[in-house]
Amino acid sequence: MTTSPEMVTIGKIDRPFGVHGAVKVRSLSDRPGRFEQLGAVRVAAQGGQTVDRTVRHVRRAGPSYIVEFEGVTTPEAAGMLRGAFLQVPRVVASAPELNAWYECDLLGMTVADETGHELGCLDTIWDLPAHPVLVVKQGDREVLIPAVKEFVRSVDVAQGRMTVRTIEGLVEA
Repeated sequence: MTTSPEMVTIGKIDRPFGVHGAVKVRSLSDRPGRFEQLGAVRVAAQGGQTVDRTVRHVRRAGPSYIVEFEGVTTPEAAGMLRGAFLQVPRVVASAPELNAWYECDLLGMTVADETGHELGCLDTIWDLPAHPVLVVKQGDREVLIPAVKEFVRSVDVAQGRMTVRTIEGLVEA
C-alpha cells in the first residue's frame, strides 16, 4: 500500500459493482458517517500509482459502501481500481482520540517486548469481536498480540516503534 504522512487510508476497493462504473468499498475507518461525507479521495493502487478522484455518489450496502467516481463509468474502468485504497488528507480525517492511532500509522512498525527484544514488524491488524489482534511477523514466524492496554505498553509513531508486554507462552523462544 502506498501511503504518505499527510494521508489516512479509510477504505479498500473490493470489486466493481453494477454496469455504471461503481465500486464496492470495504471501510477501514471506525468513524461513523465517514463515507457519507466524502467529496474527494486519493485512490492508491497497490503498484504505487495514485490518482485523485471526485466522489459522485455514496450509498451503504450492508457492511460495505457503493461508491461512484467522476470519470469512472464502465465496469471495466471500475475493475482497474480493484484492490486500491481510498485515502483522505489527515486534517480531514480528524485527530484520533488519546491513546488511539490510525491503522495506517501502525502497519510496518517495529514491535519489541519490554526488555527491548525485537519481535518483528506489525504486518496486519485483525478486527475480531472481542478486540483487535496485532499480527507481528519476523521471517516465517508470526506472533499474535492482543491489541489491549495490558499488552500494548507504548506506541511511538514518530520512531515507528511499539513496545508490548509478553507473557509466558505468547512468544516462542
